[in-house]
Amino acid sequence: MSNEPLLKVRDLHTSFFTPAGEVKAVNGVSFNLERGKVLGIVGESGSGKSVTAYSIMQILAPTGKIVSGSIKLDGQELVGAGEPVMKTVRGNKISIIFQDPMTSLNPTYTIGHQLMEAIMLHTNRTKAQARERAIEMLKLVNVNDPEKRMNQYPFEHSGGMRQRVMIAMALACEPDILIADEPTTALDVTIQAQILELMKSLQEELGMAIIMITHDLGVVAQMCDEVIVMYAGSICEQGTAEEIFYNPKHEYTKGLMKSIPTADTAGSKLEPITGTPIDLLNMPDGCPFAPRCSNAMKICIKQAASRMRINEEHFAACWMNVKDGIQNGTIINEPEGGESHE
Repeated sequence: MSNEPLLKVRDLHTSFFTPAGEVKAVNGVSFNLERGKVLGIVGESGSGKSVTAYSIMQILAPTGKIVSGSIKLDGQELVGAGEPVMKTVRGNKISIIFQDPMTSLNPTYTIGHQLMEAIMLHTNRTKAQARERAIEMLKLVNVNDPEKRMNQYPFEHSGGMRQRVMIAMALACEPDILIADEPTTALDVTIQAQILELMKSLQEELGMAIIMITHDLGVVAQMCDEVIVMYAGSICEQGTAEEIFYNPKHEYTKGLMKSIPTADTAGSKLEPITGTPIDLLNMPDGCPFAPRCSNAMKICIKQAASRMRINEEHFAACWMNVKDGIQNGTIINEPEGGESHE
């Protein structure tokens, strides 16, 4: 098997062209996804997490466009490849689970019809074989009485059960990569834990890679091997889950960590990140987080920090690290575009 990453994203820029101007939703994102690994993409609403995923799948809204960059799946360039190529990629090689299973499933068709339709679209199975595969997948995701469920409609299922159906649909063609776009947002805590445990066990059993898009750091801690923290369309910090949680080096990441309730913070107030997200129509010259950062310096307002190496498994783009780097010589500037991933 090749040592090359399964997915390589390089200097990806995706914009939405609106009457008000160009919205730079993804602005120079680069990362690797290794085979069989779980990559978490974290950030608040509007940070560019979902648009990054939709760019990989090339399912952007009509106003959206990949302006520049490279997306290679197992060595195959997807940017500019065209819709015929992407039709062979979607479902077969990369599948996605969307945020809300109720709006992702068609309320006018049975669960069985929708599962079988997806299977027949992406494989050469007959209708009978597709039905057999659909029942097999429902069993795999622990849906009870799958033969009966096949004839039921989405409204006859709970939120957790509908999400299981969506996972079954996404995995039916055995993709190499599963993108989970906040798959537990609409679920209660108990069902959320069950869905995450199910995804983790299926990932280990099937050997697929997962991109977990979320704003919930608890999900990241439970699921992910590597974490990307996004803000205003850019990656502000990247590293192993352990590095990000125990050694955060960007002020935005530190703010996210302080807002997590823990046993140590019981009875005390959490520290929210003040201010509002940046206007993507009017991006500043400096660090986009500077207006909300309590430690912002003059240089933060004037110039965005370049990507800096904290260690072999950890990168951040924050001027607060420069002083430490000068003092101990441990931080090295990295070239733009994340070439250190090569």
